[in-house]
Amino acid sequence: MSNKAMTFDKYKVFETDFAGRPLKIETGKTTQLANGSCMVHYGETVVHVAATASAKPRDGIDFFPLSVDFEEKLYSVGKIPGSFLKREGRPSDKAILVSRVIDRPIRPLFPKDMRNDVSIVCTVMSVDPDCMPEIAAMVGTSIALSISDIPWNGPISGVSVGLVDGEIVINPNAEQRAVSDMATTVASTDSRIAMIEAGANCVSDEIMYNAIMAGHEANQHIIEFIKGIQAEIGKEKFSYPSNEPDHDMFEAIKAFCEDEIKVALDTDDKTIRDERLKPIYAKVHEKFDEIYPESAEKIDECIYKTQKFIVRRWLLDEQKRVDGRGMNDIRPLASEVGILPRVHGSGLFTRGQTQVLTIATLGSIADQQLLDGIDEEESKRYMHHYNFPSYSVGETRPSRGPGRREIGHGALAERALVPVIPPVEEFPYAIRLVSEVLSSNGSTSQGSVCGSTLALMDAGVPIKEPVAGISCGLITEGERWMTMVDIQGLEDFFGDMDFKVAGTHTGITAIQMDLKITGLLPEMVKEALEKTHKARNYILDEVMLKAIAEPRPELSKYAPKMLTTTIPADKIADVIGKSGKIIKEIQAECEVKIDIEEDGEFGQVFVSGLDIEKCNRALEIVKTIATDPEPGAIYLGKVTRIMDFGAFVEIAPGKEGLVHISQLDVKRTENVTDVVNVGDVIRVKVLETDDKGRLNLSRRDVLIEIDGMTPENDPDDNKPRKRSNDHRPRRHHN
Repeated sequence: MSNKAMTFDKYKVFETDFAGRPLKIETGKTTQLANGSCMVHYGETVVHVAATASAKPRDGIDFFPLSVDFEEKLYSVGKIPGSFLKREGRPSDKAILVSRVIDRPIRPLFPKDMRNDVSIVCTVMSVDPDCMPEIAAMVGTSIALSISDIPWNGPISGVSVGLVDGEIVINPNAEQRAVSDMATTVASTDSRIAMIEAGANCVSDEIMYNAIMAGHEANQHIIEFIKGIQAEIGKEKFSYPSNEPDHDMFEAIKAFCEDEIKVALDTDDKTIRDERLKPIYAKVHEKFDEIYPESAEKIDECIYKTQKFIVRRWLLDEQKRVDGRGMNDIRPLASEVGILPRVHGSGLFTRGQTQVLTIATLGSIADQQLLDGIDEEESKRYMHHYNFPSYSVGETRPSRGPGRREIGHGALAERALVPVIPPVEEFPYAIRLVSEVLSSNGSTSQGSVCGSTLALMDAGVPIKEPVAGISCGLITEGERWMTMVDIQGLEDFFGDMDFKVAGTHTGITAIQMDLKITGLLPEMVKEALEKTHKARNYILDEVMLKAIAEPRPELSKYAPKMLTTTIPADKIADVIGKSGKIIKEIQAECEVKIDIEEDGEFGQVFVSGLDIEKCNRALEIVKTIATDPEPGAIYLGKVTRIMDFGAFVEIAPGKEGLVHISQLDVKRTENVTDVVNVGDVIRVKVLETDDKGRLNLSRRDVLIEIDGMTPENDPDDNKPRKRSNDHRPRRHHN
């Protein structure tokens, strides 16, 4: 038997510069059985991308079956998964969001009548923090599809755009991203903007527009680079059976039902519209099932295309919307807060037949979400979840947990509100928002933004500014195009764009753009930004701020009370105690929860509980442990031992002092037990620390200085004395 060295005759390497860092593409060495593949090296980030397509179309479907998966491998950042199985499980929310970002710009470039399954798998194998793997994956997807035999009208390119010290930065590194006021992803074809996904710190429309244009320009270099690769090694595209309905069949059905469909669509009520369409579907099938027995499944598609034809003609030719609104008019709006009595905050936002109820819950810092992914971020204290039950659209599907759409919409609302959430130093809470879609007729994600602002303000969260969201639609035909504000479901289905923008009066906080066409012209982007800015200002001023003008001054009585302090890092172990003994004792005694986060030389202590006095007591105990008591300081302590000459009082675990019998009361004391007993909680003042480090305490001084009681031998002794009740077994904070 002889050994033969394997050769890679088709192995090719292509290199270029990408935003100041090397980009290297390897093809032909691995993944021989995929339709197209490549290994993308961007700096030290490595992403493998494979594109495959089924040989035959899938039967019985009326959509193009594309799947995109961004797979995070924890070995790429030198981590072992934290799960019990020690292997990657379901994709993280971040991975799902990246998959959606890659899906959106490539989907419109596939033939609309193709029904072959296409799968894109982007596997992150090595991560350089300065070179974002999601950008490498998007570029790799474009290359894999371009050189494959899969029909696709690319290429595209994508970049990340940051704003650092007022300057636009393409593909910012890790240090720049940490201080950037913008995180915007822009995908482009060689002539148009194909996708925008943005989070921003209230930036102006002008700055956002300039950033999008800068990203679009930066994409052109990579697009030309990919075209060169395709010209050299690209395969011939395969042919496929078209799923487009026969032209004569479509024209016959359109002529038969067009007038009735116009009547059915002409209403602002989705329920009425759906009821009107049902008999039309039945009549069309009754007539045409026999005429086209082998294409009966395409009859519904012809009816759908007829509806699309009518709606688009109304918009383009008559500037008519199905519900009678003008192009810049918003559906009827309503806002309410305080809907649910026992939750920490709630807000109900209604726009036409779209209705979202958002609930805010406040928790301790320990309730923040831990992240086990390839990013450097390990946790987040603000979480937003979005639920879209089937009843919201009048359907009966069982609930099966959040899908990619729900995760995407929740992340969009979260991104929109992150810039206005107060920092942990000002508001030491974990925050969870849950948006329940009660009714859906378009733009529920932006409804959840509005409902979430209401819920946060109702909960008393001191947000920096209120945020509202609105969508802008687009209809195109050749060189003609027009935009309209606040698209409802029908305009989303039959239109070409859903351009969602959220922001404050000051500026934009989030953008998500979905397209059904190959891309937008710059003037389309500019008009969408202008229209959505005016619309969100109207929503804020005329509806939301009339429901609640500012955050409530106090938290709900059902919300946990939170206090925080800073202690030296070398004192954290003293507060925690051996095996957590001391911190557990404090939590049990004060009925609170204590979390400590170490940050360099200091530790941040968070105390939460339902009773603010008990929280204050716990915080004082922590401070006492972490600092040496100074003369004059007053503490709340527990009597631990009784002696003939006085009482020993513990002001904190491990810190005990003596209250001499002469310092127990303002009057002469014969017996210690006449004043205090073991277990009593009393206020004491530190007199001194003796040369052996022992504390000498006084209850008498507290009674005189704080309670205003008169000493027994004072000339004013004839004045009525106040009685102190602090010897009773109770827990109290001054």
